Amino acid sequence: MAKRDYYEVLGSKKGATAEELKKAYRAKAKELHPDRNADNPQAEAQFKEVNEAYEVLKDEQKKAAYDRFGHAAFEGGMGGGPRPGGGQQGDFASAFSDVFEDLFGDFMGRGGGGGGRSRAQRGSDLRYNMRVSLEEAYSGSQKTITVPTSATCDTCHGSGSEGGGEPVTCPTCNGIGKVRAQQGFFTIERTCHQCNGMGQIIKNPCKNCGGQGRVQREKSLSVNIPKGVETGTRIRLAGEGEAGLRGGPAGDLYIFIEVKDHAIFQRDGVHLFCRVPVSMPTAALGGEVEVPTIDGGKARVKVPVGAQNGKQMRLRMKGMPALRSPNTGDMVIELAVETPVNLTTRQRELLCEFEKLSEENNPEGSSFFSKVKGFWDGMKGQ
Repeated sequence: MAKRDYYEVLGSKKGATAEELKKAYRAKAKELHPDRNADNPQAEAQFKEVNEAYEVLKDEQKKAAYDRFGHAAFEGGMGGGPRPGGGQQGDFASAFSDVFEDLFGDFMGRGGGGGGRSRAQRGSDLRYNMRVSLEEAYSGSQKTITVPTSATCDTCHGSGSEGGGEPVTCPTCNGIGKVRAQQGFFTIERTCHQCNGMGQIIKNPCKNCGGQGRVQREKSLSVNIPKGVETGTRIRLAGEGEAGLRGGPAGDLYIFIEVKDHAIFQRDGVHLFCRVPVSMPTAALGGEVEVPTIDGGKARVKVPVGAQNGKQMRLRMKGMPALRSPNTGDMVIELAVETPVNLTTRQRELLCEFEKLSEENNPEGSSFFSKVKGFWDGMKGQ
């Protein structure tokens, strides 16, 4: 079977530049890679054909011979063309390393642009969990916290070098921060063990920080807690995180708020709920009860005549402020009608007398038991 034209194999044309051929090769190699074409039995052969074509066309001398004589340039001992069925192992591995970087470069940690990382690295972000009371969440507050963190070394001023000397290029990776190892067709890239990926090393490390440019210490910070914070609210303090490595910028400090449960109020967003006990006579006759408010004040609430257990009444604008908003929630009062306990003999007599006189004063109970009687009568008739 006659070989296909190498330019046709790559999807390119005669006279294409080296960059155009490389681009066409990468596209075809990605498209036909066997790992991406498990269901195509021809993929491996096509993949080898693409590599064979590129091995010739990427070499200027071989390309010139091919452009003049075609496939005959490499038949009958004319030149050192690719071997039938697979090509030269070393050349193929070298060519395939380019497409490998495109296929797997991001997975291996490459950014696509090559080169090493800057010697200065940004510090890590830190988290601090803070508990505040409901009153503090209502009015806002100022708190001082102590955070264990990394701070810039005062001795070397963050450079990591004794006497302020500049770092030098790492001799192991030549400043790239990574080293490569050839394994068959693949090029494996690993972080340089000598510079830990920095691309530079310090010959005379600072004795105070060991060349890191930062030291461990505790830092006191004043934190402003805004009105209306809730559990889960996050406050960011820019630049108050861990100091950067070798003079790099500091990270941020994130404060996560947890609002403690309250003995009187239950919170639901911007609204507050307060369960207020009332006596049975007050619920029956009506009256007033005095209730607390979250700002430390008091409010008088009218209890309507015949109030039932669980009845709710709303006090407008007596709830929690909305975070970073002028709006304020409401406070909901829920009545809890209390049944008296530990009755005296006289109290029992009065309640018994009251019960006899109030048979017609319990509409809900009368309705319920009427339904129950009908239910039982219906069951007997079945």
